[in-house]
Amino acid sequence: MAAPALARVLTAAPRALGSPVGGRARCSGVPPGSPLPPAAPPWDAPERARLRAREHKEKRQRQRRERAALGGAGPQVQTAPPKGWTPKTVVEYQHPLDPDGKKATGVALPPAYSPRYVEAAWYSWWERQGLFTPPASVLGGDRVLSLVLPPPNVTGSLHLGHALTVALQDALVRWRRMQGWSVLWVPGTDHAGIATQAVVERWLWQQRGLRRQDLTRSEFLEEVWAWKQRHGDEILRQLRALGASLDWSRCAFTMDPGFSRAVVEAFVRLHKAGLIHRDRRLVTWSCALRSALADVEVEPRALTGPTALRIPGCPQPVTFGVLVTFAYPVEGGDGLELPVATTRPETMLGDVAVAVHPDDPRYRYLHGRHLRHPFTGQLLPVVTDPTVEPARGTGAVKVTPGHSSPDLALARAHGLPLVSVIGDDGTMCPPGGGWLQGIHRFVAREKVVAALAERGLYRGTQDHAMTLPMCSRSGDVIEYLLKSQWFLRCREMAERAREAVTSGRLQLVPKFHEKNWKMWMDNIGDWCLSRQLWWGHRVPAYRVGVPLAGSPPEHPDGLWVVGRSEAEARASAARTLRCPPEELQLQQDPDVLDTWFSSALFPFAALGWPEETPDLQRFYPTNLLETGSDLLFFWVARMVMLGQQLTGCLPFSQVLLHSLVRDTHGRKMSKSLGNVIDPCDIIAGASLQELQERLHHRLLDPHELTVATEGQRRQFPHGIPECGTDALRMALCSHNVHGDDIRLDVGTALSYRHFCNKIWNAVKFVLAALGPNFVPQPPEEMVPQHPMDQWVLSRLVQAVAECGRRMEALEVHGAIAAVHHFWLRSFCDVYLETAKPTLRDPATAAETRRTLLSCAELGLRLLAPFAPFLSEELWQRLPRAPPAPPTLCLAPFPDAARLAHWCCPRVEAQVAAMQEVVRTARALRDVFCLGAARPPVAVRCVAEAQDSLAALGPALQALAQVGPLQLLPQGAEPELGPGWVGAPAGPDTHVYLCLRGLVEPAATQAQLRARSRGLQRRLETLGGTQGATESPPHPGTQQQVAILRSKLARLAQALEALDPPSPPKDPGVRRGDPGSQ
Repeated sequence: MAAPALARVLTAAPRALGSPVGGRARCSGVPPGSPLPPAAPPWDAPERARLRAREHKEKRQRQRRERAALGGAGPQVQTAPPKGWTPKTVVEYQHPLDPDGKKATGVALPPAYSPRYVEAAWYSWWERQGLFTPPASVLGGDRVLSLVLPPPNVTGSLHLGHALTVALQDALVRWRRMQGWSVLWVPGTDHAGIATQAVVERWLWQQRGLRRQDLTRSEFLEEVWAWKQRHGDEILRQLRALGASLDWSRCAFTMDPGFSRAVVEAFVRLHKAGLIHRDRRLVTWSCALRSALADVEVEPRALTGPTALRIPGCPQPVTFGVLVTFAYPVEGGDGLELPVATTRPETMLGDVAVAVHPDDPRYRYLHGRHLRHPFTGQLLPVVTDPTVEPARGTGAVKVTPGHSSPDLALARAHGLPLVSVIGDDGTMCPPGGGWLQGIHRFVAREKVVAALAERGLYRGTQDHAMTLPMCSRSGDVIEYLLKSQWFLRCREMAERAREAVTSGRLQLVPKFHEKNWKMWMDNIGDWCLSRQLWWGHRVPAYRVGVPLAGSPPEHPDGLWVVGRSEAEARASAARTLRCPPEELQLQQDPDVLDTWFSSALFPFAALGWPEETPDLQRFYPTNLLETGSDLLFFWVARMVMLGQQLTGCLPFSQVLLHSLVRDTHGRKMSKSLGNVIDPCDIIAGASLQELQERLHHRLLDPHELTVATEGQRRQFPHGIPECGTDALRMALCSHNVHGDDIRLDVGTALSYRHFCNKIWNAVKFVLAALGPNFVPQPPEEMVPQHPMDQWVLSRLVQAVAECGRRMEALEVHGAIAAVHHFWLRSFCDVYLETAKPTLRDPATAAETRRTLLSCAELGLRLLAPFAPFLSEELWQRLPRAPPAPPTLCLAPFPDAARLAHWCCPRVEAQVAAMQEVVRTARALRDVFCLGAARPPVAVRCVAEAQDSLAALGPALQALAQVGPLQLLPQGAEPELGPGWVGAPAGPDTHVYLCLRGLVEPAATQAQLRARSRGLQRRLETLGGTQGATESPPHPGTQQQVAILRSKLARLAQALEALDPPSPPKDPGVRRGDPGSQ
């Protein structure tokens, strides 16, 4: 029979175990078989267990009430603060700065980590030292990293998606800078034409009761520039708060004169190359914004049936997902009719024909006939076209070329007229006016259906699954309107962009984005560049008029010329028309260019293009682009296409596309939901009142404000705790951005604040251990002799190698995990605990101090790219061997090759075996609730392990919190005596603890059974008590069930060890032999 996990050795003299559970150490230092010390007065262990059970029950009831309140049922109950969040004492830096602006590092550190103290003054000092500007001189073999920050909207504010980009880029930038690379990270902001104009228009209406149309164009632009001056620096302040090591001397704004010159130059060159042209086409139009949009700015919304939606400008919700059927009467048909089905009955006023399939037998008799429009009285021809699908709807299609791309192609193929019946503002404008003139298009829908019913032409409705095109910016339903606009032909550029990825010249990380890249490039269409806005880069095109003659006859839409200036355009028109320039009248296109057009030029325009500047020659093309995966086609693809077309080379060779950041419930961050988090609120903390006060300054409409306020109250009932910049950066970097969307919880940042506090206390311990007279040596020169020193430095080498490998692969989450694991699991949890006794031993103290300094100094260098403020604050306090750089920003990043002599797999394996013994011993301590007691321990193991365990004995005792260590040979007859309990620590190792005088069997049994019953009840609620033949627990609770079952098994083993044994059935097995169980 297999031996149970806990050896039953408590059975001899059970009455001797009379001390209370969790009492003080009374066996520490007492060898097995020695007389027991006097027992301390017992206390009521069963009563303690009963009180704990009652507390747990009340806690569970309180949590159920809180969950019900959050779900909207029952009375409102305040939710508990985030786990681990207790108000911290805020310590501010109040010491004078050095003449160069540096913090005083000779003063004592605060007792606990305080982000405000740590992060004060460092960034301004880094800026003053010019650390973020690459050196002007270029040395031979100079390694260069250049990249641009995706320019955020100038009048907006950063959210956590921006903060993720900053944290990832800055980690890579600081890492390369510490490796000695010349690094240029270019900041900038985008003018964000539609977004900025919408914000300013809303502000003008709310504050001054003015609409844009009440002002002249120049007056409105003055208001926008004034708004930019008031609010444009908010983003720059946030970037500095995040610690972004950007070169501010090269900060670009897409409406700056130099950048505007680059935009005009790009347009002119593309026009001369025949890629930009003007055409009258259907464009995707936002009636709420009164502007055309790019196709990628349209969000398709799938509807499975009737769905009511609120549409901007419409007084009541509109139902979509309904197919309306009505009939057109056949002219001269004596009551014949042709039914058609549509989801847009209001557009029937723009019908110019009805199309049927030429082989559809149902309508063959109507070929060549005409239909009478019931409202306009016009005759509509019945045309045949093979693109019509007879099985869809009625098999007859109304042709509305002014509002449907397929209908436009069909109309042009059959020479039909083009009619538009919806205006730019979304109201009806049928030719010749009429009874629907000026009515909102979705209000007109109901009126058209009612009028058809009055005329006896309505044939019913049915549910209809459909995809509704929505404006991603305004939430309006997209209309397709006929407009004369400027278009960019993308086919040839897209082919080159596709080839760049397939050939490997352009690397997309993660690689799965390549499939979507190729598919998008294969199906690309022309890009509509025109936007009907006032804020932005005005189209550098001019319409030419000739006095007394009007437009030239060969240009019915007017002759359009393109130029870098009006004078250049006038000269071009004069050459075309062969007339004197002064006789021409030029009128510049009032439209502006799509914001994404100027953004697509950012990697080279920000460096001075079209001039051949030194920056352009040295830093272009850039090495890397890091941005959100949602911008792959909005921005990345267009940068690649225009970069190759205008500069002849790719703008970057690698693209890291991070996942989208969502809230804890997986919802998209939205101001209207109240779940958008300002990074500075996590850095500095914010009360619920402060959060909601800021909502009222965001210019939301009343309905959005109500929803956002309630959403914020539910998500942050106690506000947001102060976590600090370093904690936020590490929390962001810790997520695998190569995979699924990121669900960021403030609790993650809070846990990294606790990690910062752990590092803070660890370095304070190191400083205290070193003392004021410690003479440092270069850490890399250390040659450790003690096994724990060898182990921790070997673990440090592993962390350095893993961090470097992960950073090279752009897997920042793996790098921060390696650094986090070293600091927390190797240095703080293990080595510092073992260093405390060795520091008291003169024979080992000197080597321990050198090891402590090596770990702390190199560990802070590892941490610096992710937590720059904390690393700098603590690194400045450590003694350093000369010559030392003035700042951690310039300290060399640890190199695994230079530290390879520390790698010691043999010692790592020995310590790993020792740690398994420690885990087993601590598990036994936890089961029996030994508290601060340090019982003797015995380990039975193979002979090969005894030497290493003997050398690691002090470390084992410190980590396991046990007393004297006794090593027993494998297979030998143990002579432990009564009062010992054991458990396996591997296939050939067994651990025993002496519990004599530490527990009272009866009271301990009662406590263990109470704990077992509580765990069993929790297991039953999770459905984890099924038999082997029944279904397993729900996948979402499998991990919890496994943990509970493991705890129950340990308790069962402990109870078995406390029970009196049955007489052995096998006379060959000796009672009390730990190996006989």
